[in-house]
Order: sequence, then C-alpha cells, then structure tokens
Amino acid sequence: MPTFLLVHGAWHSGQCWERVVPLLEAAGHRVFAPSLTGYGDKAHLLGPEVGLDTHADDVVALITEEDLTDVVLVGHSYAGLVVTSAADRIPERLAHLVYLDAMVPEDGESAADVQPMTRHLIELAEASESGWRVPPMPEQPAPLGLFGVTDPDDVAWLRGMLSDQPVRCLQQRVRLDNPALNAVPRTHIHNVGNQPAGITRRPVAPVQPNGTPARIRELPTGHDSMITMPDALAGLLLTLAG
Repeated sequence: MPTFLLVHGAWHSGQCWERVVPLLEAAGHRVFAPSLTGYGDKAHLLGPEVGLDTHADDVVALITEEDLTDVVLVGHSYAGLVVTSAADRIPERLAHLVYLDAMVPEDGESAADVQPMTRHLIELAEASESGWRVPPMPEQPAPLGLFGVTDPDDVAWLRGMLSDQPVRCLQQRVRLDNPALNAVPRTHIHNVGNQPAGITRRPVAPVQPNGTPARIRELPTGHDSMITMPDALAGLLLTLAG
C-alpha cells in the first residue's frame, strides 16, 4: 500500500496537514508530514544558509532513512520545487508525484522564474535589516483571507504556525538530470477558489513527461485546501493511491 509524504509550502509547517493525515491513515496508509528545516519543530534551524537544496535534502533523507518505497509525494505551493528536486534524486522510490496548487519547475528554474511575484519578495528581503528573511504574506480582506483561509478560528490557527522564509529558498535553482524522473506519474491539483493577490499558475502541458495525458483535478477553495477542504483533498489523494 502506498505511503504518503506531504510537504508543506513556504512559511508553513507540517502542522498544516493535521486535518488530512488522519483521513489517509484511516484508509490504511502510512503518512509522513514533516516540517522542513526552519519551520515547526525545526524552527531553531532557520538561517540565511537554508535554501531549496536544504529542503530537498530533508525529503530525500526522510525517504531513505525510513526506507520508503511506493511513495505518493505531495508538494504544496513552494514545495512543488522541493518535491521535484527530491524526486529527481530518488524516482525509483516514488509511485506518484502530486503538485497541490504548486510551483512546477523546469530544469534550471527558481521560484522567481516559476512564480514571478516572488521577485518582489526577494527584493524586499534583500533590502530589509536581516537581508534574508521573507515574512509571510499578510492576511487580505475577505474573501481572500490568509492563503485562502477565512474562518477566524482557522486564520488564528494558521497564523500561529507561520514563520519567515529564507530568501535562498526562492533563489536556488532546480537541477534535473535524471531521465527516470519522467516515468513517475504526476497529478496537478488546482485550488480554484480565491487566491492571494499576485499568485499566478502556469498552464499544465497537455501531455506528461511519461507520454500520458496530463491529470488535473480541481478543488473549489483557496490556496490552503488542506485546511479549508481536508476531506475533499484526502479523497482525491486516495484515488491516486488506489
């Protein structure tokens, strides 16, 4: 039975998957939802040296140390870069690659290439006192909310787990040189509700790298669907593991 590895996006921590994990476990799957270096229980490791490569290392280390195979690797938002980088190193351990409202890079691209609005965030960080901290995006008036979360209790819960993102995460480039990665099936889950201002989504190529038609699913909610629609998201993920 496939194992799920859920990778959170920028500013978040593994805690954001709290509502999805038990639904996948109830269906009999092992589930991992770690916090990447600099977030959650690893917040003390946050520093200017932390970058995309650090986070890809986190994912690869967990998979290899736990000796995981048949993994459904899910990356949310910025973590689309992370899971792609990790997948290039260990494609033989993966059953499926899932991009959840995520950045989908090509070889040599950074977050600034995939999501142009991050260039502004990089400029702000470099001009700040720290020179490297990128603070979380602010809450916006309804119906946008905080990463698409609008319920006051949920907003408070989400805000409590957010922390700064090192600018290096947005600057480092993905390096893809393993042809075996192309054989890993992919699914794109788009959250098509209200999105934070400035967020754009690249069109998905009609054909996957493995030659099969692109698989795109949609959820009628904002960016953080693991918080606003956990049941629907878990249901979609389970169909990929069936």
